[in-house]
Parts: sequence; structure tokens; C-alpha cells
Amino acid sequence: QDPMDFEWSYWIEWGRERILWLLAGHLLVSQVSRLLVEKYKPWCLMVYGMAACWLLLGIKGFAVILLHATISFAVAQFQLSLLTWLCSLILLSTLRIPAVEEVKRKWYDTENEYYLLLFTVSVRCLFCTSFSLEYCWHGPARKSSHSFLWMLAYVFYYPMFHNGPLMNFDEFSKQMRRQEAFSLKTNLGILIVGIIRIFFWWCLAELMIHLMYIHALYSSVPPLEAASYWALGGLALAQVLFFYVKYLVLYGVPALLLQMDGLKPPALPCCVSLMHSFTKMWRLAIIAFQTVLLMY
Repeated sequence: QDPMDFEWSYWIEWGRERILWLLAGHLLVSQVSRLLVEKYKPWCLMVYGMAACWLLLGIKGFAVILLHATISFAVAQFQLSLLTWLCSLILLSTLRIPAVEEVKRKWYDTENEYYLLLFTVSVRCLFCTSFSLEYCWHGPARKSSHSFLWMLAYVFYYPMFHNGPLMNFDEFSKQMRRQEAFSLKTNLGILIVGIIRIFFWWCLAELMIHLMYIHALYSSVPPLEAASYWALGGLALAQVLFFYVKYLVLYGVPALLLQMDGLKPPALPCCVSLMHSFTKMWRLAIIAFQTVLLMY
């Protein structure tokens, strides 16, 4: 196996250990709440997301995310977009202050647990920014739908909690408020088809990791110097194809759970072989860049 793709190895390891089980718990809570208490579904999922955050990141990690959300909401009360952006950038910059980093590292036994906090807080910062900006843009008539409780329901929604995908607050709240007819049989069919598709993508990604050694080749200079331009072009194509397949899995799992919750998930990435422009990949590139930035 090629071990050089940190992001894939990291999330697969966490998924096997705990995250998949927590996602399964979210699915159970979601379906029971849709069946019995549809009106209170957002709050049931909010409480579950908070409990899952507490379980994975501990009380201190949970407190950091809650503190960020509280500060973002307080700043949003001024209804100034520039102030919201400054607040978000300042909160994000605290992740790279050496003294703060040292304190947070001491909260956990392993580096992987500390990195999970970093990745989660950085993605939660994007969600806090979305809520705060839309709070600033909407008039007083819609302020009641942008309460702190709805912000917590959005920030602690578990399928998108650690790594995305991204959905703005207006779309989330509008779809979460909508009450639709619930069919357990239909949802079971969606779940089975979705699991089969994700399993196929995961097998393909694992096959590429075990046979192609794309990332290992990129980390070694002699093979690259000896390769022809055609070979280098093939390696570049293989790299972006693996990136595409990887995010079909990493975004496919939460997208499936969003469907099960009655929400419309953001579109999965397009196949890079069929694209003439890279602009549609920018959202994925942001997440990948964020991962590299937090690592180094």
C-alpha cells in the first residue's frame, strides 16, 4: 500500500475506528425522529451532534467549537459583513498560534486526536461564517429564523461535522424546516443503493492506493527526473483522478446521510476526465489546501 496520501489514510483510519459508528448513530436518531417527532428533528440531531463531538473531541474540544460559534454569533449582531470576515479570520488564525497549539496538544494522547480537533474547528469556522454572513444580509423580518439555537443545529449537524461537504445556512434551515411524507421503505432503498455505490468507489480508491503508488512516486525525485513528459502527464492525470475518487467516498458518505435526513446534498465532484475547466473543483481544493496548511 502507498502510505503517502495522508488525508486518505487519516480519514479511513478514523472512519473505521469511530466516525462510521457515530454516523450510523446519527442515521438511527434521524430516522426515529422523522418517524415519531418530525417537528423536533433539528433539535434531536443537534443534541446528537453535540454528544458525538463531546465523545470524539472531549469536553475541551467541544468547548472550543461552542466558544467559536458563540463569538461568531455575537459579532454577527453588528450586521457588518467585514466584521464577520475579520472575526472568522482571527478565530482561524488562533489555530496556528504556538502557545495555543501547545495547550491543545496536551489535551490529547495522540497527534491524530489533535489533528481531528484542528480539521473539525477549521471546517466549523466555515459554517459559522456562512451563518453570520446570512444573518448580516437578511432583514429584521427573518431574524427569528436565524436564532442561536438554529446556529447550533447547523454547526453541530454531524454528517458534515469533520470534513464537509459545505452547505450554506439558508439551504440547510429551509430544507430542515420542510416536513415531507416519510417512507421507511423508500429510505431503505436509497440507503442500500448508496452503500453499494460508496463501497464500489472505496474499492476503486483502495485498488489505486495498492497498485499505482502515485503519491510515493511524487515524493521521490529520481523516478520523476527519469520519466518522459508523457509519463509525467500520466502521473498528473492519475493524481487528480485519485483525488476525484477519494472525495466521492469522503463526500459520498455524508451526502447519503443528508438524503436520508430529507435534505438535498451538495453535488458530488464531477469526473475530472470530462472537465475542460478546473473551476468546479475549487471547493475540494479548499479542503485539501486547508488540510496541508494545518499539517505544516
